[in-house]
Amino acid sequence: MRALSNKKVLVFDSGVGGLSVFQEIYRLLPCVDYLYLLDNEAYPYGELDQAVLITRVNKLVAALVEEYQVDLVVIACNTASTIVLPSLREKLSIPVVGVVPAIKPASLLASKGVGLIATPATVTRQYTHELIRDFAKGKPVELLGSTRLVDMAEEKLRGKALNLNELATILSPLKDKIDVAVLGCTHFPLMKTEIQSVLGEDVMLIDSGSAIARRVQSLLGLGVEEKSGQSYTIFSSAPPWQEGALNEKLRELGFSPIRPFPHLDVLDH
Repeated sequence: MRALSNKKVLVFDSGVGGLSVFQEIYRLLPCVDYLYLLDNEAYPYGELDQAVLITRVNKLVAALVEEYQVDLVVIACNTASTIVLPSLREKLSIPVVGVVPAIKPASLLASKGVGLIATPATVTRQYTHELIRDFAKGKPVELLGSTRLVDMAEEKLRGKALNLNELATILSPLKDKIDVAVLGCTHFPLMKTEIQSVLGEDVMLIDSGSAIARRVQSLLGLGVEEKSGQSYTIFSSAPPWQEGALNEKLRELGFSPIRPFPHLDVLDH
């Protein structure tokens, strides 16, 4: 059954974290036809040379946009958003929406302090420190960068129970220092319940997902429409680990089984 809006949105990430953003957009716009590209061959993006990342994302996204006549692209990855957005927007004639850590809204809500939970690359990036400088409103900001948290989110999406003791150890530097925590990686809302239980109900968790969804709705000019009833396409740039378990979860989210990205040869040109 064709999507009622006839609009097509591509959600892009190096891992499954972008699915948290997809869920927020879908909640607002169930009428849209969605594509997802999981560039797991190059995961994690934070370890890639910036020039390589720019070239890679531009080529992969442009190939899908052209083939599937995409109306809007969401770069659901903090690292790619801060590095690739200018060149990608120059290359494409359609809107490109990125994601940045929600430092500004967190600072407005915090009275004790803000915790930014992100990847090591995001925590050390100059862009992040400029956000803090410009929008922290004088509130203390505690930075916590963890690659392990990203892996734990990937594991959870494949049906593995999270070790709450391990999670508590990772998050322990934030204990009693903050009252608002920014989930500064799109993977982390996938573990929101567990993170909340470890940090406690006194800590408010916020992320950029709902703001991105509202931005997408605005750019597409769509109101509230009924669900399309179709399944969505997801591509990966390499065979994903525990593909069967991942496909089970993806089916719950409305996706067909993962397909290999059809044009990896674009990276050779």
